[in-house]
Amino acid sequence: MTTPVLDALRPFGRTGVEVTPLAIGTSSWGEERAGESVAERTARVATMADAFFARRLPSNLLDTSNMYGDHHSEEHIGAAIARVGGVPDGLVVQTKLDRDTATGDFGGDRMRASLAESLERLGLDRIPVLYLHDPENIGFEAAMAPGGAVEALVAMKEEGRATAIGISGGPVDMLQRFVETDLFDALVTHNRFTLLDRSADALLDAAAERNVGVTNAAPYGAGVLTGDPRFADRYGYRPIHPETRAALERMAALCADAGVELAAAALQFSLREARVHATVVGPGRIERIAETERWATAPIPDGLWSALEAARPPAEVALDRL
Repeated sequence: MTTPVLDALRPFGRTGVEVTPLAIGTSSWGEERAGESVAERTARVATMADAFFARRLPSNLLDTSNMYGDHHSEEHIGAAIARVGGVPDGLVVQTKLDRDTATGDFGGDRMRASLAESLERLGLDRIPVLYLHDPENIGFEAAMAPGGAVEALVAMKEEGRATAIGISGGPVDMLQRFVETDLFDALVTHNRFTLLDRSADALLDAAAERNVGVTNAAPYGAGVLTGDPRFADRYGYRPIHPETRAALERMAALCADAGVELAAAALQFSLREARVHATVVGPGRIERIAETERWATAPIPDGLWSALEAARPPAEVALDRL
């Protein structure tokens, strides 16, 4: 029975930076919440951002995107960076190039505009790890076309505006095609390597073979694996398949019998995977950090892992196969 060491650093593949097992995700930073005023939202997010840059969170990697929080996430991060006078040594901010959400434009010129917007919001002149975000919106061929999004991203690295570049998206077969070009230093995959979905296995193998830094996002399947009843009807942002729900119920019962929180097993499933360098969690308020640390370090009997493996749903109900 072993538990993760949350302050341990490991090389993030070939990116040239080192990361902690946990990464802090900011997809909800800046989003409106029911009953919350703008001032309350700003204060809540500022508390999280300031805690990260003051090294009070169990992570050195902050994951954001041009479009997160209705385009406001980077603004909050930039304000925190300004308050501390620059990103402290040893902390890493990674962001993503995004399509124009109004027009759907995902071309090379839009990628350059996306970078310019991110640099301005963050107050930085370069990005340590910069990703192409959700290329499934246009597909592999269009993204790889001359003058397209990938060509623009590669040029950003050559120009020194990004130290390392990566690919971030959903469908694993498409992501694997990108990884196999060997153009990318880093990868973000989400919802496809959890207790309920192992369809990213071949993708993780392809990344490991090329020393690509891997960030695994959504280890809770967008909430359902926390056991929170608010998320009981969905997995990976989609209605949950009946066989997936049945597997979830089996896993919850196994965890309860072992005295382990389901969320702890879900998080540590990702943390204990050697092919994953960092696992993205997205606590929306500072009070959730202690809960995340508890889940990340809770003792889990070795025998529970084999039982959970046997309880998982059939491969044909994975997200990309439905």
